[in-house]
Amino acid sequence: MRALFIGGTGTISSAITALAPQCGFELYLLNRGNRTELVPEGVKVIQADINNEEDVREKLKDMTFDVVAEFIAFDVDALKRDVRLFKGRTKQYIFISSASAYQKPLSSPFITESTPLSNPYWEYSRNKIAGEEYLMKEYRENGFPITIVRPSHTYGDFSIPTAIHGKNGSFSVIDRIRNGKKIIVHGDGSSLWTLTHNTDFAKAFVGLMGNPHAIGEAVQITSDESLTWNQIYEIIGSALGVKPQIVHIPSDILIKSNHDLMGSLLGDKSHTVIFDNSKIKRLVPGFTATVRFDQGVRSSLQYILSHKELQTPDPEFDAWTDHMIKAYETFEKLVTEFN
Repeated sequence: MRALFIGGTGTISSAITALAPQCGFELYLLNRGNRTELVPEGVKVIQADINNEEDVREKLKDMTFDVVAEFIAFDVDALKRDVRLFKGRTKQYIFISSASAYQKPLSSPFITESTPLSNPYWEYSRNKIAGEEYLMKEYRENGFPITIVRPSHTYGDFSIPTAIHGKNGSFSVIDRIRNGKKIIVHGDGSSLWTLTHNTDFAKAFVGLMGNPHAIGEAVQITSDESLTWNQIYEIIGSALGVKPQIVHIPSDILIKSNHDLMGSLLGDKSHTVIFDNSKIKRLVPGFTATVRFDQGVRSSLQYILSHKELQTPDPEFDAWTDHMIKAYETFEKLVTEFN
């Protein structure tokens, strides 16, 4: 079977790019060619900017595919472009949406594919919802063969999953933990969260590729392991050989100081979520996530700490973290003295 990935070298897609050829797929990547070191031998790269529609059309010529998977579309305009490019050219079009699209605030922490989609806190999630609605309309009215996949906090070698980090990613949090500096955990750290290693995600995803039962369906792919945020940071600390110095600060206080956290906290990570993966297990018999978080994060940390290019300092985030911790601890002291 012939597959085309738009992107193919990101956190989620790199693991699928590695696995799909092993499962018999003739794989092409359509991207700008900036991360060729992540392209396995035998995988062909069509170097192009997907936003240059005419150039892509010319480079694809009369090629057809059994599967086209879109990893980098974030709005309806991008999906409309893809429908123009791939209508009649593929038997299946897979769109990577997001589990953050599920209703916030949640009416129930138990998430299935039928949980309503609504997120007033995060534009990213609303764009994913709009994308899903557009593709479903194309499927129902025009027969465009879509499959929608909803991941939730998938991680791999390039970074570790944290609830709060700066613009340069999670390394600053790693650095603070290993150097005994205090870190922030939102709320009291007791809400449950689900983290999925990208190699587990890849197993389920490849099982959907070319799967006739997946056409017209939306399906979530996550681990079955639920951890509190306190446990998550304790596990990260354990992998580093250090006990993390956690300071709990309410989410609404953090957001008042940094409005950019609105979507990722109130729209996502501050909520307890428990995913029901019955549907993906029906569609891909035998699938189960097998990488525990303590195993996966240890592997990620080993990779990050052996690759200097992934160790990007973030002085702005560090300064904000120190400011918030100092201010909140001063407040706590004042409250204690009042009593």
